[in-house]
Amino acid sequence: MYKRIKLIFVTLVLVFTAASTSQLAHAKSDEIYTSWRNNMAVSGYDAVSFHRGNPVEGRPKLTTLWKGAQWQFINQRNLDAFLESPERYAPAYGGYCAWAVAKGKLAKGKPKHWTIKDEVLYLNFNKKIKHRWLKDTDSFIAHGDENWPGILEK
Repeated sequence: MYKRIKLIFVTLVLVFTAASTSQLAHAKSDEIYTSWRNNMAVSGYDAVSFHRGNPVEGRPKLTTLWKGAQWQFINQRNLDAFLESPERYAPAYGGYCAWAVAKGKLAKGKPKHWTIKDEVLYLNFNKKIKHRWLKDTDSFIAHGDENWPGILEK
C-alpha cells in the first residue's frame, strides 16, 4: 500500500512539474516592467520628470493606467502631458534595462540609472551597466530596437 501511494505521489509531482514547466517556457513578459510587489511603471517615478531633467517620484493621487501598468506623476501638468502622448514619455523597451535588451535579455531598468537620447528615455540596471551603455549608445539602441518587442516572447 505504501509503495502504491508513493508511486501515485511521484506521478502527480512529475505531471505537475511538466505542466508548470511547459507553461513557464511559453510565458510572455509584460510589455511594461513592473515590480512583482506592485504594478508601478518606472518604480513609481514620474516618467515626464526625466524629460524635464529632474526625475522625481510621483504621487499616488496622480496616477493613470497605461499598457497594464500604473504610472504616477508629481503634478497635474506632467500627468496631462503623459496622457496626451504616453509613447513620448514612457521609457524605451517598457522600462526594462536598455543595455540588457540590446544583448537579447530582460532585466529591470532602474530610474536612478537613466539617459535621454534623441528625446527617448532609457533605463539601465545599475551604474556599471549605464557606463557600458554610454560607451556605444547608438549601437546598443540599434540592437535593442531589433530585439524589441520580440524579446518579450522568450
